[in-house]
Formats: sequence, C-alpha cells, structure tokens
Amino acid sequence: MELRGRVIKSGTASGLALVSPEPIGFLGGVDPDTGLVVERGHPLEGQSVAGRVLVFPTGKGSTVGSYTLYRLARAGLAPAAIVNAESEPIVAVGAIMAGIPMVDRVDITLIRTGDTVHIDGAHLTIDPNPQYPVSKFQYPVPDPQSPPPDTRYLLPDTHQEDTP
Repeated sequence: MELRGRVIKSGTASGLALVSPEPIGFLGGVDPDTGLVVERGHPLEGQSVAGRVLVFPTGKGSTVGSYTLYRLARAGLAPAAIVNAESEPIVAVGAIMAGIPMVDRVDITLIRTGDTVHIDGAHLTIDPNPQYPVSKFQYPVPDPQSPPPDTRYLLPDTHQEDTP
C-alpha cells in the first residue's frame, strides 16, 4: 500500500511499525536510557521504540520531550522514523534535532503494528504483516493539502489525575 504525508523531517527509513492509538509524551513516557515506553496505562507500555517506525496520532507533554527524542538518538534507541496523523511542535523539534525522518497527515488507521513501513520523504510504502490484527481505533485524519491548524490560542492541558 502506498501513502503520502507531509514531511516534517526529510529522510529515508524502514522498519517494523509500532502503532499506538493514543498520543505519546516522550518526557516521562519513554525512558531515554532503555527506549521503553514507561507511561503507566499507555497501550505501548513496556514496548521498545528503538529502531521501529513509531506511528501515533500526535504528541503530548512537556517541551523537554524534544530533548528526550534527542537523547534516544544519541543512545542508539530512537525510532527509525515517526508517522503522525497530526504533528505538534514538541515531537517535530525532537525529530529534527535527532535526525529522525518524520511525516504527518497520514491515515494512521491503515498501518498496523508489525507492518513493514518504508519512508522516503513524503512517500510511505506499507507491507502488511498478516500475523497482526487490524487496528480497531479510529482517529480523524487531516487532509494533507490543508493548512496546519492554528494552535496559538489553545490552553495547555490542565487534566489532573484524581487523588484519593
């Protein structure tokens, strides 16, 4: 299957997809010393991002997440590439700093964990792996030709976990 996205960080990469239906926050969500997703309750908790084509809707969290991606790259534990439905500045800056090819505005519901993904600039080739089930999540996919959303006036996420 062939897909096309918007280039955030140009490059070529190939690897097995690791797909999350939920956003990923790199600071506190991915251990920069092991490459493991450590966010409690996250669908990818306990899995390694190292060398994988990491596919997720969008990023979340602190701006230090950009540096976490850079640390992962320095340790040889970074994703081979990042594919988002819609990028956001934290992950985009991290991918650029770390030299990780990144595209967004991709229908990520068409990619399954275990598929082989080849990225060359804006072009993605997906080779399905029949051993893995089809994703059951749906996420709205922006039109690749539309302008990016204006996020200047969004308030930061103020969600607090309930405390006993």
